Amino acid sequence: MKSSTTLLITCSTVFLAQLGMSIYLPALLEIARNLSADSSQVAWGLAVYLIGMALPMLFWGSLGQRIGRKPVLIAALGIYGLGNLALPLGTTLESFLVLRLIQGIGASGISVMARVLIRDSFSGDQLAKALSWLSISFVVALGIGQYLGSIIQVALGWPAIFHLLGGVSLSMAVVVARIAFASRTEQVIPSSSWASYWQTLNHRDFLLPALAGGLGYGVIIAFNTAAPLILQGPFKWSPVEYGLLGWPISTAYFLGALVVNSLVLRAGGHRLMKIGVSLVLAGSAVMLVASVTAISVALLFWLPYCFAVFGQSLNYPISLSLANDGAPVGGAYAMALSGFMHQLMAAAIGAIASLIASQQAWPLSLLCTLLALGAMICVMLSRVTPRS
Repeated sequence: MKSSTTLLITCSTVFLAQLGMSIYLPALLEIARNLSADSSQVAWGLAVYLIGMALPMLFWGSLGQRIGRKPVLIAALGIYGLGNLALPLGTTLESFLVLRLIQGIGASGISVMARVLIRDSFSGDQLAKALSWLSISFVVALGIGQYLGSIIQVALGWPAIFHLLGGVSLSMAVVVARIAFASRTEQVIPSSSWASYWQTLNHRDFLLPALAGGLGYGVIIAFNTAAPLILQGPFKWSPVEYGLLGWPISTAYFLGALVVNSLVLRAGGHRLMKIGVSLVLAGSAVMLVASVTAISVALLFWLPYCFAVFGQSLNYPISLSLANDGAPVGGAYAMALSGFMHQLMAAAIGAIASLIASQQAWPLSLLCTLLALGAMICVMLSRVTPRS
């Protein structure tokens, strides 16, 4: 019963944290007009959010190990909720970016504690299955969040997007305060948190799967950063039309997560991860070819991306599970470190995507292809059987 409750709560909180990445994207151009800023400058809000998610992750992991998972999760939800409520009050680009950073800091704690709570309740192959549900929450937030944001923008205006997100986050903190979570006996660990992180980072069986997951994640981040300018630029999509793209994206990720749930015990994690990364690479490569030879056909830009998303939905939960199984140190450290790596990589990739963002699709497609190629190299170099 506790495991089911933990899964429900963690999926809900991850959904809220990841909404911060996608729900405002259809309103990006309107926010830019409101702040009297260029849309490419406002697009930096995603990179700043990811920086906020990345930087404190190791701190959140250490804090959760010392004082417990629940109080840290409540604090993170509070920071995230208040940051959302405050964001519409800003009137300058600088205030927008600062509050996006605060949002990201809160989302960082939510993400770390959700994964650690899942790890406390599940192990082995069941851990990969449970993490696939977190992946579903992640992509539903990315996909459906776009559509939800577009509807709220049209009906109530863009500030309502952040008001709603902030109110729900604070309500979730109240719910979490009333839940009793499962605990897990930890193995002996080094005396210093930083020693634990360093020992884990230097372990091949942790590092390679974690890098494969992070590079595939970067494909999604890059697309979310630059795609609004492309699809609402030369393709002249409206905010609602861009929001509707969230449905096929979410469907692709949902189907992939179901495949992990159904087949990981029979097919093996490493095999499924290799298939997933191959699909990410193939989808990105088709995007690149299409953007060079048929830029006027929007279908040849977003449909291959959906195949890449399907592949990443296979790759990501398995990469987290294999990295955790391969880590030499127990406790919250492996999950916190993998989250830190992924968000730091995502922040860097988001920044690169912001710098190359234009109304041409080929720079984004090239970046996605290179990221997928890097993920494939990591998978090929990793061991077939994770270290137990």
